[in-house]
Amino acid sequence: MIPTALTIDPTLTQPLDEPAFGRLETSQGRLPLAALSVNARISGLQVATEIQQTFVNNTGAAIEATYIFPLPDRAAVYAFRMQVQGRIVDGVIDERGRAREVYEQAIAAGQRAAIAEEDRPGVFTLRVGNLVPGDHAVITLRTVGPLPIEDGEVTWAFPLVVAPRYIPGAPLGGEQAGTGLAADTDRVPDASRISPPVLLPGFASPVRLALAVTVDGAGLPVSNLRASLHEVFAAPEAGGWRLELRPGERLDRDFILRWTLGDAALHSAAVWAPDADGEGATAVLTIVPPVGAAAQGRPRDVVLVLDRSGSMGGWKMVAARRAAARIIDTLGARDRFAVLAFDNTVESPPSLGAQLATASDRNRFRAVEYLAGLQERGGTDLTRPLALATRMLAGDDDRDRVLVLVTDGQVGNEDEILRDHGPRLGDIRVFTLGIDKAVNAGFLRRLAALGGGACELVESEERLDEVMAKIHRRIATPVLVEVSVAGDGLDLATQAPHRLPAVFAGAPLVVHARWHGQPRPGATLELRGRLPAGTEYHQRVRLDPAPPAAALAQSWARAHIRDLEDQYAARTADPSRLEQAIVAVSRRHQVLSRFTAFVAVDREVVNPGGNPRTVTQPVERPAGWSQPRFDAMPMEHARRGEPKLVGAISMSSKRSAAPPRSATLSAPPPPGARAPAPASPPRSPSPPPPRQESPEGATVSAIPYLARLGAIVRDLERAVDTAAAQLPIARLIELLEDLRTVGLDALATALAPLVDRLRGSLGADDLLALLKEAVAALRKLVEDKRSPPPPPGKRKDFWR
Repeated sequence: MIPTALTIDPTLTQPLDEPAFGRLETSQGRLPLAALSVNARISGLQVATEIQQTFVNNTGAAIEATYIFPLPDRAAVYAFRMQVQGRIVDGVIDERGRAREVYEQAIAAGQRAAIAEEDRPGVFTLRVGNLVPGDHAVITLRTVGPLPIEDGEVTWAFPLVVAPRYIPGAPLGGEQAGTGLAADTDRVPDASRISPPVLLPGFASPVRLALAVTVDGAGLPVSNLRASLHEVFAAPEAGGWRLELRPGERLDRDFILRWTLGDAALHSAAVWAPDADGEGATAVLTIVPPVGAAAQGRPRDVVLVLDRSGSMGGWKMVAARRAAARIIDTLGARDRFAVLAFDNTVESPPSLGAQLATASDRNRFRAVEYLAGLQERGGTDLTRPLALATRMLAGDDDRDRVLVLVTDGQVGNEDEILRDHGPRLGDIRVFTLGIDKAVNAGFLRRLAALGGGACELVESEERLDEVMAKIHRRIATPVLVEVSVAGDGLDLATQAPHRLPAVFAGAPLVVHARWHGQPRPGATLELRGRLPAGTEYHQRVRLDPAPPAAALAQSWARAHIRDLEDQYAARTADPSRLEQAIVAVSRRHQVLSRFTAFVAVDREVVNPGGNPRTVTQPVERPAGWSQPRFDAMPMEHARRGEPKLVGAISMSSKRSAAPPRSATLSAPPPPGARAPAPASPPRSPSPPPPRQESPEGATVSAIPYLARLGAIVRDLERAVDTAAAQLPIARLIELLEDLRTVGLDALATALAPLVDRLRGSLGADDLLALLKEAVAALRKLVEDKRSPPPPPGKRKDFWR
């Protein structure tokens, strides 16, 4: 059954470069999506959300409404309901092909039906068919998911718009997968499913948005509550807070809420909950980094990959340049680095080239100077810069290898990128910095996870400084590595994430796993790892019952499915076996995946003969995007013979072919467009400290190294156990390496025996006594080196 397209009112057609005006109507009526309601309840680090989408048929004929929309990528969609004219139908989950057959058969039979499908982590397509004139359909989805916490700060981000994405590859002819603006290509075969039409500027928002959230700290105090992109009304409620979005807000940016949870009360904890049928149980372990643990510094190779494509225009380009410059400024003389700026091509600073260069003052200045002049252009072709970066970082096990990607992540070929580059990222720590008000967070998190790294999101320039402090810490060595979890009856094959990443300072790690049967009373989980100075770390965590509404099984299923989908995209195992495993987990726990779908069918026949007209709901242009054209999408992938933006909406045939067209990768800004913000002036590197002639003849001053040693001594004095001693001892080891590198051999020779003794004392029973002796010896060393004896024949106070 191929639905026919709505006829377009030609009086509403507007050229791309001209502002639009008029009403949000066609000759067939207004847009179908009338309202969006989001109601979230947050308890501790878990959020349960109910989303209601209201569709109204104001036309004179039966329609099928199609809506491409986002949800948090970590959320598990576990319930689906359709309510039309007082009739309620709960959706069921099934393999995606069978669910589509059920839906298409119901539409052909004239029955109302709805289907929800996941196209990307965080990107979904909803179709509601056979809505007859006057129908009001309310579609309800329920989700549950974890919340990230870093340095005591919790973030809840709810996306409200699917931004245009770069679609590489040659257009495919024949039947298209969806009704979006982009044609399917050989590299993104479902591009038409992730490219909704976009409203032209100047129209009032066609959708009534209501958003409310209740924040409960689950026993811990909630403070410093703030929304960064929207105005909200907040009021205390039952030990927590209730916030509501100001009426009239548009669906053009993510809703981001942050708050501080507790203080020193956070600690490693584990909870479990039985399945509803009693056949198993789910355990969740939250690993809080050990107090005092930190990184033993090793030389680093850092490749910075910066997105300069057209979608990065305006404040995003400015923020990206600043972020890249800040990262470069964190590097030291022992490190090496490279800068790759990309759109459809890849460029590097001319004075450095596309190779690793030592992070000297001169080279860092050249890189920052180059970054200051970058402007946006072209498309987001991420494949080539990633390939070049992984080649540059291959093969040196004596150095920390780090890849930092700064982008908005608006690409359509996520699976291709993960498949092609995932196997090469296993030994490279990947950090992704997403800059946008509607960032592709799902893809950036998946990419970071392949390298055991982390993803940070920046939705405004004000947020940048805060995030960069975290990036600096994360580029350093993790505080806990080689992490493993064990427990009597715990099925490690179901552990999610499958590959446990390193644990970083201030960022707890959450591990989900399934239990064979149910744990015995008083059961514990065993956590093992290695601390910065090389010592084994061991901790037992008691397993407590979870609150009744925790939905641990659904949270585990979403995390496990995400692991399996990444393996499927990377082709690291048999695809058919992985697909079967994903479908089995999805159906068992009623959690949506890319291989399943929720479908709801009302058996009442309301449109005999079926054949409704298809209306694809347009979305808002993301806030901050400089122009309404699709900067992130090459025009050869737009559909020939169909309107791109028609007045306020685009309505198209569901299955039209797209013959190849000549490429237009970017276009000049329209008349009156705002000029890009001026580049920030390069920041000159700090001048080196005064140098003096050392006994070895090198022009290196020992003064800053002695200052570092003094700070380490003070940290050692405060250490009360092995975990707290890890950080200062690791820093002492790094200091010894630095002394030998710069030629301060006399100081290094004096320090080496003390370092060896401290490193060997980490497992000793009398650690505190040994620390006290070592502190005294180190303090004496600092004093002796700072106050050398006066030269022979000269008065001690000559220079006073």
